Amino acid sequence: MRKIILSVIGVALIIGAFLVANYLIDNKHKPKPIIPKVIKTVLVETVTNRTIPLVISANGNLVAKQRVELYSEVQGIFKTGSKLFKPGQKFNKGETLIRLDASEYYASVQSAKSDLYNSIAAIMPDLRLDFPEVFQKWQNYLNGFNLNKTTPKLPEIVEEKENYFITGRGIVSAYYNVKTLEQRLTKYRIIAPFSGILTEALVTEGTFVRSGQQLGEFINPSVYEMEVAISKSFADILKEGESVTLTSLDNTKQYEAKVSRVNGSIDATTQTITVYIEVKHDDLKEGMYLEAQLNAEKVEDAIEIDRNLLLDSEEVYVVRDSLLDVISVKPVHFSDEKVVLKNVPNGTIILRKPVPGAYAGMHVKAATNPTNTDSIP
Repeated sequence: MRKIILSVIGVALIIGAFLVANYLIDNKHKPKPIIPKVIKTVLVETVTNRTIPLVISANGNLVAKQRVELYSEVQGIFKTGSKLFKPGQKFNKGETLIRLDASEYYASVQSAKSDLYNSIAAIMPDLRLDFPEVFQKWQNYLNGFNLNKTTPKLPEIVEEKENYFITGRGIVSAYYNVKTLEQRLTKYRIIAPFSGILTEALVTEGTFVRSGQQLGEFINPSVYEMEVAISKSFADILKEGESVTLTSLDNTKQYEAKVSRVNGSIDATTQTITVYIEVKHDDLKEGMYLEAQLNAEKVEDAIEIDRNLLLDSEEVYVVRDSLLDVISVKPVHFSDEKVVLKNVPNGTIILRKPVPGAYAGMHVKAATNPTNTDSIP
């Protein structure tokens, strides 16, 4: 019985192997399925050369055109004024920014002025006797001398004898000593050179200020400048007075400005030239970051395309008889997103958008409508 079962299983295996072999042989000669060829649809445009205005993009921070760093040339106690010395405080031209206690120094100035007055008064009898012709002008000088006002200029000395006499009595040296003291006395009071705002205050009322100490910073908030670096190739193109458009960082506001100065030297490291742009607007603040668009020059017979359409070999893809090809071009200006090209013949069909995996000889279908760019069989 066991032999019969084994025999039946063996026959079944042989028959199954025979059937599988026939199935494989029959399927070997079946034709392979035909994969449809996909032709990509690409966006194209026809080249028309025109005049392209070059716009140089640059950016930077605004800095007040008029700014003063406040330093003390004398020492003393910072006295309270009519306005607080705090950041954001506005001062008009001529108003006192800082006033130091000068009572002790003022007394020494008054003493020197009194000595000068006494020295001149002491020589008046000699002048009446020896130089009667000049006596009256010196008498008039004494009559106009006021200790509470600035020391007036000495009378003009004409004759040589008069000069020897006045100089020999130490009048001239005493006068210039007084003028030196008066000049230094003015340094105890710092006056606003223009109407502006205090942006930095490093001392407060009651502080003992030392000579050479920085006190703060004062700016004019009505006029600002922006410093930008431009390629040296535009050094002979950009001129003072050129109009400039400044754009805020979020592209929500624009400001009209102009080129106020162009540096006469080129940076040896970066090979750039520094351009200063002047702008006025109530919304502007020092330190604001803006982008500038400077009109440089115009390029004749050129086109402008996206930078990602230009190959590293300075070539661009064109479409000829439904095939991609490349032609050599001449880039003349690069911006952040665009490139200006020359040597592209009119009527040439070029790509408007990059094609992934593109190569010369690739079959494509040209389209000018952006909505019909899906791949089709």
